[in-house]
This record gives sequence, structure tokens and C-alpha cells, in this order.
Amino acid sequence: MVKAFGYRSNGGPDVQEFLDLDMPTPMPGELLVEVRSAGVNPVDWKIRSGMMGPASESDLPAVLGSEVSGVVRGVGKDVDGFSENDEVFGSVAPGSGGYAEYTLVTATAAARKPPQVSFNDAATLPVAAATAYDGVTQLNLKEGQTLLITGAGGGVGVAAAQIARDLGINVIGTASEEKRALVESLGATLIASGDGVADRIREIMPDGVDAILDLAGGDALQAVAGLVVDRTKLISAGDPGVGELGGHFIERDRTSRVLEIVAALVADGKLDPHVEDVRPLNEAADALAAVEIGHARGKVVIEVSS
Repeated sequence: MVKAFGYRSNGGPDVQEFLDLDMPTPMPGELLVEVRSAGVNPVDWKIRSGMMGPASESDLPAVLGSEVSGVVRGVGKDVDGFSENDEVFGSVAPGSGGYAEYTLVTATAAARKPPQVSFNDAATLPVAAATAYDGVTQLNLKEGQTLLITGAGGGVGVAAAQIARDLGINVIGTASEEKRALVESLGATLIASGDGVADRIREIMPDGVDAILDLAGGDALQAVAGLVVDRTKLISAGDPGVGELGGHFIERDRTSRVLEIVAALVADGKLDPHVEDVRPLNEAADALAAVEIGHARGKVVIEVSS
């Protein structure tokens, strides 16, 4: 049996529980991965809560988690480029979850882990770093222009600030005051979020900013949207209200190509995922709570095995 952490119905943290599941079998296009580490992301609790749509009976029980690193233990049909015992990282296959001893990974959304990159760091790349890379590159800013990142202290924001900085882009990040040291260590200028944030930004950027990468949504997005004139340069990771403001969602690539790029950045020392909190699988509830409550700094990882 495979130990996993998930839920049997949509709801709050009270529906979470440990599950004993059968060993999964890789279907065509999938890899069976013995999980070393699993990244923890806000989307995990949003899926559990039903915010992303209610789970059907056939999908339950469901395992939490959407990104992992580990070792290939089985290869499905129609998979090229991977073999058993390869060290990999990637996004879990539909119907699978990362908070587990074994999971299924979509081969086209996986890549080999460079030896210089730890399993813990690699597990954070498919969602956070890849989203950050897609967002920053789609904005197509020139060296010297200014990018505003809302929610700069979270996993995607930490990666986006570093990727933008490496391209010579000036970064302003909004986050809580308690995340100042983290945001400033990325080479970004922190502007405390909350009431009056737009005025505080205009004090240093009277003419506004060249682009906004929204990772916070809601009121945080509404408060700063007016700082960018060209609304094609306003993109969000998930707030549907961005369309009403003239912007659009980040267009996700979700392929091995992007994973290889961000892994190379980590291997070269240009990108630090800032894994700040590592918990064992039996503390999965606490790991997810840190992200759901919003107190996490940098990335939270569940270490399944070593």
C-alpha cells in the first residue's frame, strides 16, 4: 500500500486525512515516481476546498499536491526520454497527487533533475518557478524597465523577482512588512502591502510602472492596476478579475522545455527557490496550513523520503 495525504470530500482542513492507496500503474504518457519531495502551493488547498470546482465521486479520495521530485520506478507506453531510476521532477498526472510515497507524473511535464539541484529545490520548480518564468518572459520587458510584482514574498514571487533581476529588470514587490528581508534579498524594492499601497509606489515611481505581474489577486490587484497604462502588460496568475481590468492570465507553457530552463538557472546559481520550511510527510497538514494561512516565507516542501 502507498501512504498518501488527501481528502474524501471538498471542504476545509478538517476533511484532510492520511490514506492507504494501491500502488499506481503508469498509463501511456506517464511515469511512476517514487516521491522524494513534494512542493506545497496555494492551489493545493484551493482544489481541496472546491474553489477550483467540486470533486466528482469518481475522483475521490483525492491526494493533495501538484508537483514532485523523485526517482522513476515505472515507465508507461509512448514515453520517450525517461528510464527507470532516472531522477526527475515534474507535475503530477491528472487524478494523482504529490503528497504521497508514489505518484504518477505526466512525462511531457517532467524533466531530469540536474545533479547540482537538490530534490527539495527541484520539487518547487514545476508550479512556482515555471509560472514565474512564463509570466516574466511573456511581459517581454526591456532591460531597465520596472516590473511590479504583487505577492512578491510567495513562492512564485520569489522566483519571478530573481528571473526578472537576471534580465536587468527593476523589480518592485508588494508583500507584508515581515517579508521585507526576503524580498530585498532578491534585489527587489519592497513596498508594504495594504491600504495606500499605490500611493507608496507612486512616491518612488510617479509615472507608474511598465508592467504588473499579479500573484495576490483580489484587493491587492485592484489597488495597483492603475499604475500601468498599457494593460497588455498586466497579467495575473489566477484572478479572473484581471480581464475586467484589461489584462489577462499568465499563459502557462507546462512543458519539459521550461522545466529544463528553470532547473538550469538553479544549477547555475541564478535562481534560489528559497525553500524555507521542510516537513516530513506525517506533518503534511502543518505544511499546507502554513501556505493556506499565508504565513509561509518562500517555499514549503514535504520531504517524503531521502
